[in-house]
Amino acid sequence: MVMHITDPAILELPRRRKLTENGVLGMALVVFVEVMFFAGFISAYLIVESAALPGLWPPPNQPRLPVERTAFNSVVLLASGVVLAFAQRSFLRRGAGTRRLMGIAILLGAFFVVFQGAEWLALIAQGLTMTSSQLGSFFYLIVGAHAVHAVAALIGLGFAWRALASGRLTASFFGAAQLFWYFVVLMWPVIYALVYL
Repeated sequence: MVMHITDPAILELPRRRKLTENGVLGMALVVFVEVMFFAGFISAYLIVESAALPGLWPPPNQPRLPVERTAFNSVVLLASGVVLAFAQRSFLRRGAGTRRLMGIAILLGAFFVVFQGAEWLALIAQGLTMTSSQLGSFFYLIVGAHAVHAVAALIGLGFAWRALASGRLTASFFGAAQLFWYFVVLMWPVIYALVYL
């Protein structure tokens, strides 16, 4: 004999409270893998740098990295992360300024990428290339990987901005895009400190 339960009170299972949005959790896993990716590159760079003879790192006859200009650009990138945090607060309160704040964060991030590209062109013109030295190889590998991630994160933020403009932005998508951008923003000071300084 099969019993059928039709009482709605019995059929309802208690709902567990969601700790985080699915998109944010998925992006957190991606970010963890990306941190390991960069840790591998940076540790290889540090091993090569520490194995160099005293006075031979950075290699002679190679242009010096533009520490001061890149410090300014680093501040621009960090400012982008701060503005995006304000955009998220505004989004949670359903504030009218969310779209403007996201736009500013995206523009600051785009400025960072374009400025880094101009820096690359200047360094290539001065003779720092992938094949000119181990410094050049590691510089373009590490900073180039970061640039690819920055462009991907900006594209994600651009989609979030468009979704916000059309009223379709979800907390999950915004949180995932935001987390990836924070990874890009916070990875940069580590790269700057270890590669530039």
